[in-house]
Amino acid sequence: MSEPAVQEGRHRRKVRESVAAALEGLGDGARVMVGGFGLCGNAEALIRGVLEAGVKDLTLISNNSGNLEKGLAAWLKADIVRRVICTYVGNNEDLHRKMADHSIEVEIIPQGTFVERMRAAGAGIPAFYTPTGVGTVVAEGKEHRDFDGVTNILEHALSADFALIRAHQVDPFGNVRFWRTARNFSPAMATAAHTTVVEADELVPLGAFDPDDVHLPGIFVHRVVEVREHEDPFEYRRVRPRPDAEGGA
Repeated sequence: MSEPAVQEGRHRRKVRESVAAALEGLGDGARVMVGGFGLCGNAEALIRGVLEAGVKDLTLISNNSGNLEKGLAAWLKADIVRRVICTYVGNNEDLHRKMADHSIEVEIIPQGTFVERMRAAGAGIPAFYTPTGVGTVVAEGKEHRDFDGVTNILEHALSADFALIRAHQVDPFGNVRFWRTARNFSPAMATAAHTTVVEADELVPLGAFDPDDVHLPGIFVHRVVEVREHEDPFEYRRVRPRPDAEGGA
């Protein structure tokens, strides 16, 4: 057997044949990071797979926990989430209702701080200081310290048991390429989780990527599953009139 074939076989140990197999070990009370900005970059099959697994009391760490009753909104409707750590509520009516009736605990974090807390976890940094949020409810109960005359607050690293992320392409070792802005928070989440699961549109052979074209190195990925079909819904479609159309620019 050739050396490339040996390497391919060795690295295919990360490849799972089903979503259920990719989610093995995710149980009640888990802390789960899920990539996506709104509905862009959602790991649709993994999100459904968690519902089908019947787990509960999850801590969900994501930007905005779904929208328009799609994506992670399904977890909220199924009452499997105990706590949400996010940056944005927006038009997510399910999250609005649960916040209002106190059936779910919600921690809202400035978006830059959200990403940096995950990046810090991946880099082995337990905490850091930032001026973001000083003088607001974000700073309540947190340590304050001045640096060069600027007040900062102490923020702690944010980690998880699982990260569920969506990719455009992945190889058997877990090297990932994302599709444009669908990359969003996923690389930081992948580094901050104990187990990172990648749902990819396409599983490509080892060596298909030039090293300079890898968006997320496979060292941060533990399991991959190929899912060819996705809904990929739009939240709000905005189009510009054609210049030659009546009334166009």
